[in-house]
Amino acid sequence: MNRKTLKKLKQIKIEIKNLIEYYFDRIDIITDKKEKAKAKNDDKLISLFQKYKRYNEILDLFNKYKTNNNEIFDLTYLAYKSNDVKLIKSITSEITVLIKKNTFLKNKIKSEFSEKVENQVVKEINSAIIELRAGTGGNEACLFVEEIFRMYSMYIKELSWKVKILNSTHSNYQGYKELIFQISGKNVYNILKYESGVHRVQRIPKTESQGRLHTSAITVAVLPKLKNKMNISLNQEEIKRESFRSRGAGGQNVNKTETAIRLTHLPTGLIAECQAERSQYKNFKQALKILKDRILNLKVKKQLEKIHSKRKLFFSSGDRSEKIRTYNFHKGRVTDHRINKSFYNLEEFLNGKIENLLNKLKNKLR
Repeated sequence: MNRKTLKKLKQIKIEIKNLIEYYFDRIDIITDKKEKAKAKNDDKLISLFQKYKRYNEILDLFNKYKTNNNEIFDLTYLAYKSNDVKLIKSITSEITVLIKKNTFLKNKIKSEFSEKVENQVVKEINSAIIELRAGTGGNEACLFVEEIFRMYSMYIKELSWKVKILNSTHSNYQGYKELIFQISGKNVYNILKYESGVHRVQRIPKTESQGRLHTSAITVAVLPKLKNKMNISLNQEEIKRESFRSRGAGGQNVNKTETAIRLTHLPTGLIAECQAERSQYKNFKQALKILKDRILNLKVKKQLEKIHSKRKLFFSSGDRSEKIRTYNFHKGRVTDHRINKSFYNLEEFLNGKIENLLNKLKNKLR
């Protein structure tokens, strides 16, 4: 264990002591029973106790590490003093096991510290922008975009979060080529960030006369929506602005005037479109927000990539090469390839019952 880590652990001990003192001071000064009960449910106190619990977990790991180190020292000394070959062999075997345990504990402690830094990067994010895009599979992929949006919408409804469609492009048949929506609620981004990647669907289309199984895919990208105080200013000279007529289902022009807006950020090549509003000015403002969030997402992603360069956290950009999940309608099965686990409740899953999988992903990939 290096000095830097030991210094952090000492700071944690001091912080735990301060947390406990703050809590009891806060509770003791309140005499009214109702106010005392209210204080115990105070968001700040709850947050402090979550922090306390987390820090204690790190200290427990460190105490185990120290205990193992002491055992290794004692066993090494015992082997040094002994002339018994069998005893030395047995001691060597025990030391090997303890060294493996300590290597795991050391990596776990480092991982916990890394996650603490990650939380500092994304702690402001109580909103997320989700972008759904049809990939391979033509009309089937467009239909699946609509179904996945419905799945997220039903999950969002259960949690009393808010959803707002920012932009949509209908396909010529049914469903959407692209659908961008914003979700607002407590801890939204941290809960949904693992949804980024390629979602594959296997089923027999209604138009398939020979009963052949078709494979289609859509991409899901989850972007952090940061608070206004974290917004960045953009140089207008670096933004290319284009206007065009809004399009509806079937590709027909809905408006006779060019109210839809497309913005291109020249330094990064990022593009944002909006045609949800009837006013060009409103569409411009919305497209600008989307563009800013995409630029911020790049910055946050770079920070997280530095943190997780030696860890297994999946932080996807929605690249097609990253197949994360398969929805097999023929067998009623959902398979998440990152944790290699299948669920045989496809109908419930598409009705928004996705919490069980999200929890498993969080525990496995954190």
